[in-house]
Amino acid sequence: MQLGLFSLMTLRDHPDGALGVMRDTKKMVQTAEELDFDIAWFAEHHFANYSSSPSPLMMCSYAAGWTRKIRLGPGVIVLPLYNPLRVAQEIAVADTQTEGRLVVGMGTGYQQYEFDRYRTVIEDKVDIFLEYWDIIEKALVDGEVEYQGRFFSVPKTSFAVSTQQKPLPPIFVTTSHPKLLDRFKKWNATPFIAASTLGSPVLYKMGDGLNKAWESIGENPAKKPLAIMQYINITDSRSEALAVGERARYVGRMAYHLRQAELPIDDKGYIRDEPYDGEYTLDQYADNMVVGDPHTVAEKMVADIKRLNPTNYTCNFSFGCMPIEKAHDSIMRFKKEVVPLIEKELGPLSDIAVESKPVKKAS
Repeated sequence: MQLGLFSLMTLRDHPDGALGVMRDTKKMVQTAEELDFDIAWFAEHHFANYSSSPSPLMMCSYAAGWTRKIRLGPGVIVLPLYNPLRVAQEIAVADTQTEGRLVVGMGTGYQQYEFDRYRTVIEDKVDIFLEYWDIIEKALVDGEVEYQGRFFSVPKTSFAVSTQQKPLPPIFVTTSHPKLLDRFKKWNATPFIAASTLGSPVLYKMGDGLNKAWESIGENPAKKPLAIMQYINITDSRSEALAVGERARYVGRMAYHLRQAELPIDDKGYIRDEPYDGEYTLDQYADNMVVGDPHTVAEKMVADIKRLNPTNYTCNFSFGCMPIEKAHDSIMRFKKEVVPLIEKELGPLSDIAVESKPVKKAS
């Protein structure tokens, strides 16, 4: 089982604003590399302070200059919002800049606010994604593409730059849609599920839905790779856990509002901290996320691993514009105090959910 670090890069109350968040992200990624994490993921969201990372491939290129061994991944490219010809070339360049350390995360997206402003119909996102991937796959694998589609057409075009990893870097997709799972079977792509601040109860429902989707296309879910992401924080008191829950609640409120056509914006241009019907209490946030003392965090992670059997467990320690001291303390204690407890229960992380080798097959 791989360990991942996820960087959402929210702007809220950092004294140094976006520059401070960027510096904190660099420190967390470098620390993750020192602690032998396998992948550092960078979010993609647009316009709002929910994330200050509108271009995760740009973040991967940036991080390539100050990392040496950790893999770097967009988490994820919201493919329907792109020009597929451009993103194909940028994937190739990023894999070159990282010297073959890129992993490619892609998704269909979900935020109505973003789709409206890119003039993309959110109801068409799956079909757009599939067309765009047809183009990207041909460009990167065959080096040439000619395509006539409903959403995009390309005259015969050759591509001089290709990825360092042949035929493609490892692929992760944030989906449980049967059409997408079926399309990416040949690449042994890893579905990536995340319940964000809603934690394990919602994550398990997502896992059940993914299993049903696999079964609907005649596949055995137990033989498929899986990546999951959880919000994690090491705390030493209930008051500290509730303070972490408050930061998660703000992230959850922003995510809710971004599913709408308009946003409640304050005078700084940030999304206002407005509640919505049915949201969690602070206690529910603290209890449902992977938050608590080292033994509690280990118990929650062991439960996740036993329930979902992931090949990749990605951790977000820095949510809600978490102060760097708190996030950094959590990742350090996670590796020093939590991982040994998990391995005492389950054995070495490297032996958990060993996945099959990816199929290397051209389009």
